[in-house]
Amino acid sequence: MTQTKWRNWVHVTKLDPDKRLTPEAVADVATSGTDALMLSGTLNVNRENMGELLRQVAEYGLPLVVEPAGPEAVIYEGVDLLFVPSVLNSQDVRWVVGKHRDWVLQQQVDWERVVPEAYIVLNPDSSVGKVTHSLCNLSPKEAVAYAIVADRYFRFPVVYIEYSGKYGDPKIVKEVSSSLDSAVLYYGGGIDSPEKAGEMAAYADTIVVGNAVYDRGVEVLKATVRAVQ
Repeated sequence: MTQTKWRNWVHVTKLDPDKRLTPEAVADVATSGTDALMLSGTLNVNRENMGELLRQVAEYGLPLVVEPAGPEAVIYEGVDLLFVPSVLNSQDVRWVVGKHRDWVLQQQVDWERVVPEAYIVLNPDSSVGKVTHSLCNLSPKEAVAYAIVADRYFRFPVVYIEYSGKYGDPKIVKEVSSSLDSAVLYYGGGIDSPEKAGEMAAYADTIVVGNAVYDRGVEVLKATVRAVQ
């Protein structure tokens, strides 16, 4: 696949290597109509369980993205792209640039497959919010400021508004969307119905559905696909 085809995705399904789906459920997810599968998790993710999940989904021919939380979760074989997050509102520099430095020190990076993401984490109760020590209670103005810095100063190709397990504020997503010049806006968090999918897709270029697959089932995932495609 070309490096830029991901810019046209409107629906991405995020699967967690630390969680389990039956082979039947994996098949249903892969044939749901979603544009791509993103393999990603915050807790207990390593090359072993990432590789196991990759083997489960590889046969279906969808674009496969690994979103590693650190160098220990990077895997290349059978992967189209690596979406690598920097959490801009983290108070711990490791999650902004430190893990990335370690990656370069430890491995030979295939830069042709790397897509940098500027994460703005907005759910303080989420695992990603806690692990990264993010300042999550941002005002809309502050969230927009982070997005502008990511877009115009650091030139991130993706700005990712992450509520992770909680449905976010559409007004913030709308304001961030209006502030961006060239970055693609991803939204993830709490999308568990076609109504929520449609609402966030009105502002975000790409919506990401994850927890709903495990909590609500594949039929809900399919409904969110139909709502945005």
